[in-house]
Amino acid sequence: MRNTTTGWLLIAPTLFILFVTGMLPFLYVLAVGFFDWNTFAQNPDPQFSGVNNFRALVFDAAFLKSLWLTLKFTLFVLVSQLVIGFFLAKMLLRDMPLKGLFRTIHTLPLMIAPIAVGATWRLMTVPGLGPIPHWMQQWFDVNYILSRFPDQAFATVVVMDIWHWTPLVTLTLMAGLSNLPDEPLEQARIDGASEWRIFWDITLPFLKPVVLTTVFIRLMDALRTVDEVWMLTGGGPGAETRFIGLHIWRVVFPKTDYGYGSAMSLITLYLTIVMCWLLYVAMTGMKEKTR
Repeated sequence: MRNTTTGWLLIAPTLFILFVTGMLPFLYVLAVGFFDWNTFAQNPDPQFSGVNNFRALVFDAAFLKSLWLTLKFTLFVLVSQLVIGFFLAKMLLRDMPLKGLFRTIHTLPLMIAPIAVGATWRLMTVPGLGPIPHWMQQWFDVNYILSRFPDQAFATVVVMDIWHWTPLVTLTLMAGLSNLPDEPLEQARIDGASEWRIFWDITLPFLKPVVLTTVFIRLMDALRTVDEVWMLTGGGPGAETRFIGLHIWRVVFPKTDYGYGSAMSLITLYLTIVMCWLLYVAMTGMKEKTR
């Protein structure tokens, strides 16, 4: 009993901080989501509207488009980072010259703040100043102008995110690969199994907890991407990179529509939780099948 009481006393400050910084803001946003509250409206006071804000989201084309763009962006970066991160992790676990130097250089993007990453990439993509438009013109004969071509802007945002966060995926997969048991791998090679069968039947099942954790982290990060994209494209051109975080920011701050913005935030949070839960169910179900 004394140990239990001591444990609760030790974690009480942490629980209090989490409640103040996490639960109270969430409860506040949850309450505001049921009000019409726009400080620029004729009546700037909060007016209870029930579920009208949530009902309006179903028919909001701008919100649905930003949500679709966010999901598409998340899919591209997650798949790319997992594939690239896995091959880099396999390479970095082998004996090679200057491996320590390459590891250090590879992890440098993680030390840069997202807003600085967006600003740096913005400078690199300015026509007549940055190297990327020059290389695209010289090597591929492509007229590279982010402010004019939506597809180029979206692709650049994806590449920027892959460059910034692939080192995190590489580090987590390296930790998982370095802890793989040697006996099943050696036995499979002795039995003549191909590298693909070894990967699918042995390596991947052992890596599932690491992959699941990594995907959870990157999924939540990708769904709330704001600062990098804001610095690089500002959400343009034609709102083709206005992901859900940027769209909520534009509704809450320039338009000061706090009720509608809160409803958007709650729906985004709900979708994030659902996606993480579905991912967890899929991964655990796959694990049961492999037993």
